[in-house]
Amino acid sequence: MTKEQLIQRLTNIEWDDFEVKAAQLELPKSVWETVSAFANTSGGWVVLGVAQMGKKFEITGVENAEKLDQDFNNVLHGREKFNVLIQPSLKKYDFDGKKVLAFFVPSSEQKPVYFNSIRNTFIRTGSGDQRATDSEINALLRDQLFGVMSARPVLRTTLNDLNRTTFFRYRDYMSRMNPGLHYNSLSDDEFLLRLQIVDDDHLTYGGLLFMGKNLAINQTFPDFRVDLLEIPGRSYAEAATRYTFRLEEQENLWEYYFAIIERLKRYVDMPFRMNNMGFAFEDSLQFNAIREALVNLLMHSDYFSPMKPRIRIFSNRIEFENPGSFPRPIEELKRVDVSLPRNPVIAKLFRNVKLAENAGYGFDKMLQWEKSTHTQLVFRNDIDISVVTFDIEKILENEFATPPVTPPVTPPVTPPVKELIGVLNGEMSQQEIQARLGFADKKHFRENHLNPALEQGVIERTIPDKPNSRLQKYRFTPLGLSVKNK
Repeated sequence: MTKEQLIQRLTNIEWDDFEVKAAQLELPKSVWETVSAFANTSGGWVVLGVAQMGKKFEITGVENAEKLDQDFNNVLHGREKFNVLIQPSLKKYDFDGKKVLAFFVPSSEQKPVYFNSIRNTFIRTGSGDQRATDSEINALLRDQLFGVMSARPVLRTTLNDLNRTTFFRYRDYMSRMNPGLHYNSLSDDEFLLRLQIVDDDHLTYGGLLFMGKNLAINQTFPDFRVDLLEIPGRSYAEAATRYTFRLEEQENLWEYYFAIIERLKRYVDMPFRMNNMGFAFEDSLQFNAIREALVNLLMHSDYFSPMKPRIRIFSNRIEFENPGSFPRPIEELKRVDVSLPRNPVIAKLFRNVKLAENAGYGFDKMLQWEKSTHTQLVFRNDIDISVVTFDIEKILENEFATPPVTPPVTPPVTPPVKELIGVLNGEMSQQEIQARLGFADKKHFRENHLNPALEQGVIERTIPDKPNSRLQKYRFTPLGLSVKNK
């Protein structure tokens, strides 16, 4: 390999996974910072015997390659300096008698990786090593429980902390969206146990977050919320007011999903479609990409972080900001399916109702956004936060959102929904509809009549942004009017 070829090879390696050290006579002290940084991020090459001056490289070689190799490996194979065992691989180069050593330091499964004390925890940012902040160290410590915590029981909880309305809504949704799934035939108790929503009469962390009562969730996760903000500008500085809309708190993740997806629909192209049974359904490349990003946010958030999952809708983009990093480098996640959810219980609950991919992080589905809008999807992956950004400027400029249309065909509806359609007149409150139907049990009315009518798209709320408003009323959608007039 000529000098030019070696320099070309070095300059072709991405800066975030490559570091050169002159190291002619001995290992420089800074090499341990680089080892820690690579082990805590995505791995990288430590190249000894090459000096860097600005953007230029000079091959200087090392004087005693065997000793440097032995010293490097002795430190990493032992446990006296580093807190975990590190297994580097080595490549040797000889250039006109000048020896160059290249060690590949893999990303560690156990993090944080540090030397001498936890304060010497480093991470890789761009082309340099940076001492990790307390927040980043805490995020690395929490990641030791990646994929574990969601199935553990929350000992302070009981079955009374389960939100029964959410539970029955979820079971109803599963029976309609995935009717062949064997879980549909289970009793309620078996269902809760098999899906790891409960464990020994306690809710699991995943079960609590997904379908628990808000009060119980906040006792374990203080200030629990998934934030959605609409900001009238490209930045806070540009916006006349900090936000024009902020999503109200919801009971749990299942309720947050529906409240958020209803808001996000406004920003994508949503043509009206019906399935072979006559039911309206939502399907477009843009909608599927946005939905996948939302479900990924809810499945993979680090809920133990002081940060909260957040969706910010600016005038030119939508940002899905998630506490917790992706488990692998972005390029790897784009290339292959990596089935490594942070919260497996929550992931399974979404996948069982066909709201998420069966494997991997759904990057292929999110990347369909680029095909549909001819804009680039932007990913950011840091130690304690990950962000996916969708460009919506062209969508809003070109106004490709499809306006509501009256469907040409009316769908079949369930008998309870037909009863509700028969008494609804204009805009009516829940109490008024319930009284006309003659039901005293509010819970029975909501679960069998009101919620299914909303989910089947035949009625809508008059105040969709505030589903629990005391002024809330219900009215027919165009689809509902076509059913009523049939």
